[in-house]
Amino acid sequence: VQLQASGGGLVQAGGSLRLSCAASGRTFSIYSWFRQAPGKEREFVAALSWNGGSLYYLDSVKGRFTISRDNAENTVALQMNSLLPEDTAVYYCATRTTTLASRRAYNSAPNYEYWGQGTLVTVSS
Repeated sequence: VQLQASGGGLVQAGGSLRLSCAASGRTFSIYSWFRQAPGKEREFVAALSWNGGSLYYLDSVKGRFTISRDNAENTVALQMNSLLPEDTAVYYCATRTTTLASRRAYNSAPNYEYWGQGTLVTVSS
């Protein structure tokens, strides 16, 4: 199993970026994105179940970020609009082979089995 994240870069505040994560080896029950800013803990950003039935976002990105999945390609994307300097972080895609029982469980990084290598997003003010 391998997750390959791409799409990070430097953008001005108010701009947009699209992150992509290509999964190989199998399909998963849950696809998600986390981020980690310098000196901070890794935090949940967004998650999507394989059938689209569960869709969750960090409150601060609601209305600005959109997670989506291409089932045929086994990829998950994170479209990020109206970026803010506080969105600066290394973004990681993460997956899980089984479902989670609660909304709260989606927030916890240890609940995810596979991780991509991370892609850096820098938003300048």
